[in-house]
Amino acid sequence: LFPPPMYAHAAVVEAGQRLAFMAGSVPLDAKGDLVGEGDPVRQTEQVIANLDEALRAVGSDLSQTVATTVYVVGDEPGVLSEVWEVVRASGLSDGPHTSTLLGVSCLGYTGQLVEITATAVVP
Repeated sequence: LFPPPMYAHAAVVEAGQRLAFMAGSVPLDAKGDLVGEGDPVRQTEQVIANLDEALRAVGSDLSQTVATTVYVVGDEPGVLSEVWEVVRASGLSDGPHTSTLLGVSCLGYTGQLVEITATAVVP
């Protein structure tokens, strides 16, 4: 396989570890309001903040993530790249993990542009 840029083709998790399978993290604030309408970068920042909070609530954190799927509304490579840069800068993509970045036609909330699902080790 070709050497992947900043992700792995496979991640092996030793049996016996606890894993957290996180539902899609969405760009809503604590009141349930959409953050960053029309702005995929701002929405990605909110999604990652929410994912970090959810992981910490189960005894894990972003650095323990072994797999992610990043959904972005649209198919423009520039927008996908902007979102991926936010993911990369967040530390979510540090360490060996698998990741898939997808352009999709729509997501669950009106105005939602980004969603991330994750699997993480709970040490």
